[in-house]
Amino acid sequence: MELICPLCNGLIEYNIECRLCNEKMEDKGRIADYYDNYSSYLDMNITELIDKVEYDKCVHLFVCSNCNNDKRIAIDKI
Repeated sequence: MELICPLCNGLIEYNIECRLCNEKMEDKGRIADYYDNYSSYLDMNITELIDKVEYDKCVHLFVCSNCNNDKRIAIDKI
């Protein structure tokens, strides 16, 4: 069975507070989708190789709408 990211698939919410201004950070999706114009269209198995992230993780970009601070968080796939 293939593992899926619960955040990508809307199964969970991940709430994180900005370390600079304490505002809620917004999930902007998989970090791999930001590599270039076509990366969001690539198969996830290919982008996992680019990420150099463990097979059972999905790295998401979180951005603070108040101060634009960003943070990358590895989400456990299920």
